[in-house]
Amino acid sequence: MPFPTVAFAVFFVAAFTANWLLRPHHLVWRATMIVFSLYFCGWVDPWFVLVVVGSAAVNGALATAAHRAMRHGSPTPDSRRLVRVAVAADLAVLGLFAYHGFLLDSVIDAVGAVGLDRTAPVLGLLVPVGISFFTLHAISYVVDVGRGDVEPVGFVDLLLYLAFFPHLLAGPVVRVDELVPQFHERPDPRRIPATDAFVLIGVGLFKFVVIAGYLGRELVDPAFAEPGAAGGVELLVATYAFAVQVYAAFSGAADIAVGCGLLLGIHYPLAFDAPYRAMSVREFWERWNITLSRWLRDYLYIPLGGSRGAATTTYRNLVVTMALGGLWYGAGWNFVVWGGLHGAFLVGERVASAWYAERRDTPLLPEAVSTALRWFLTFNLVCLAWVFFRAGSVGAGLEVVGRIVTLAGGDAGLLTLGALVVVVAVLVGQFLTDSQTLPARARFSGLAPAAQVVVLALVLTVIGALGPDAGAPFRYLPF
Repeated sequence: MPFPTVAFAVFFVAAFTANWLLRPHHLVWRATMIVFSLYFCGWVDPWFVLVVVGSAAVNGALATAAHRAMRHGSPTPDSRRLVRVAVAADLAVLGLFAYHGFLLDSVIDAVGAVGLDRTAPVLGLLVPVGISFFTLHAISYVVDVGRGDVEPVGFVDLLLYLAFFPHLLAGPVVRVDELVPQFHERPDPRRIPATDAFVLIGVGLFKFVVIAGYLGRELVDPAFAEPGAAGGVELLVATYAFAVQVYAAFSGAADIAVGCGLLLGIHYPLAFDAPYRAMSVREFWERWNITLSRWLRDYLYIPLGGSRGAATTTYRNLVVTMALGGLWYGAGWNFVVWGGLHGAFLVGERVASAWYAERRDTPLLPEAVSTALRWFLTFNLVCLAWVFFRAGSVGAGLEVVGRIVTLAGGDAGLLTLGALVVVVAVLVGQFLTDSQTLPARARFSGLAPAAQVVVLALVLTVIGALGPDAGAPFRYLPF
């Protein structure tokens, strides 16, 4: 049940009504929200409900056992072993459902390379809704318990934490101690920031449906479908357009999720913070999918050793972390290359920073020029990696990069003024400050609640008119 559909709107109105009618009754409220969330999980296939319930049961039991095996709140060999079993089980379920095709294809290609039989069984498994998000939540929960950072929670709280529908499709990725305590609060419905929620939902829908849909339909999809027919300049602009499209889709979906959470009295952390204003790739990841970046740091990069060892070990940890982070976005070697490139960029920045630190007394360029060049280089490095994210295969990505670098001839007639205006407008908008958008937000906040609902309804009507005719416009949200 994707966000920008009538079915979700009807579903959310029912959930919203039940939420505020039952919120004073903790147990009944949590049970009702679990029913809504499991219905959301089982929208495509009712069997998906068993996956998330099973995840909650297994992780809950192992986390409790690990906690009991600890001594005075500190990990022991037995508690660590139980945590590893839980993490392995989570990854096995994720691999079975989301990556079995990728793993089978990789094995078949490797076997075929040495001349052996390349036939393999086809499992035909559907991917459970939100499996990537509730797997990350499950791993963070059991690891946090195993570290002694949090106490185990009850099965009802854990199941709701894993399955809670606002964040199931688009995040944010939250820790158990950020979300579960809110399940036990009694927020005053009169103090709910409805204005902020309406703005987030309206802007999120516009980004997800209109901007992402328009750029995909008019420029990105046809350019990457037949890169050989497009010129190098067209492919370069299409790559910039995809950078805007992927940001609009991911951040738009996250905005909708956060806005829906606010209407239910649940506060989520910031997910995106103008990533294309970054002056380095490291800053880009501090602004892009912030909660996922935090998860990769705390549950992958640091356990690998982080920056505690030699410089070469740190570089290895960065590349491995980012490559695996890329694989989380999609099952394909092109996603591994996308993540690996970001890891290589982060390593290059560390090396360049160390070199520059020794020459800080003699700046090479004026500060304004240096700032502009740093932004330009960062944006283009990020866009270079986006080519492989979008291309569908490593070979297709290399073809696109090759045609851009050589400024290959060709004209598929893809460049339009409308697409260029949208790309430039979104990039310029990344540099707007809160003070510059405050007047518009203040005028909307000054409206009566009924008037705000009318404005939101008009926005939804415009979005419906401008959006694509068939379904959700973006297919790169994680599993």
